[in-house]
Amino acid sequence: MSVKTIAACLAFAASLTACATVAGPSQTAAVAPAAAFASDRIAVTAQGSGPDVILIPGLGSSPRAWTSTVAALPGYRYHLVQVKGFAGTSAEANASGNVAAPVATEIARYIRKTGLVRPAVVGHSMGGTMGMMLAARHPDTVGKLMVVDMMPFMGAMFGPPGTTAASVRPVAEQIRRAMSGPANPAGEKMLEATIDGMIRTASERPAVLADSRASDRGAIANSYYELVTTDLTPEVARIRAPVRVLYVTPTGAPLTDAQMDAFYAAAYRSVPQATLARVPDSAHFIMFDQPARFRQELKDFLGG
Repeated sequence: MSVKTIAACLAFAASLTACATVAGPSQTAAVAPAAAFASDRIAVTAQGSGPDVILIPGLGSSPRAWTSTVAALPGYRYHLVQVKGFAGTSAEANASGNVAAPVATEIARYIRKTGLVRPAVVGHSMGGTMGMMLAARHPDTVGKLMVVDMMPFMGAMFGPPGTTAASVRPVAEQIRRAMSGPANPAGEKMLEATIDGMIRTASERPAVLADSRASDRGAIANSYYELVTTDLTPEVARIRAPVRVLYVTPTGAPLTDAQMDAFYAAAYRSVPQATLARVPDSAHFIMFDQPARFRQELKDFLGG
């Protein structure tokens, strides 16, 4: 099956990254701003004690995406990244231009500034893109990387075989203009339908929708454009840290599991230490739809 067919099948499922993942905040864990670190692109809070783990949520997301996971897996010091402009926060430097690449650089600066030694990094969706950028461009900062439902070149889904970052830019620009425009009823319906398709667990959808609506539209649109037009395939070949990739067969896509397996295998074939696993019976938000499986994967990944 061609990449273009996959694009049609996923039907804007490049909205892999289109929404926030939100869960209620923990009422018991101590959460504090990371000491001695200020940034106009990210805010980081740290909680718990033990080996360091950096958690990066997706486009439009809050770090509360990880609340239930963190609560279920104590014994680590979790560093929760909030990208500014997402989930009701002020966009600051993320108000214009690229977001993922400069945020990845800021996460690298955070690691060095706070004295972390090659922490584990976990990124969901757009957070996975940032994790790949971090591991490829700042290899001294990452001990191991988990990517949750994201591929090195999302733009491949928007064109025929051989699509490049340059060739997909006109389509990406159309999407950016549409996403940055004023909210409208048709767009709201599409957003709701997209969220329904990305989260099987209905009780989690309202909070996800609220965070998406609260995000800065310009920051969201520019981030999406960047994701579609950034091909990390040549760069991920330079990643030397172990990489674990979790993915799903998207809801409603007329693809067999075997076809999805082949697509992801091809996308990550150049990563020296990559292992991949498809999570069945889940949509894009694996931590919501298959929490037990996700927690076990994360526990195994972290080595405990």
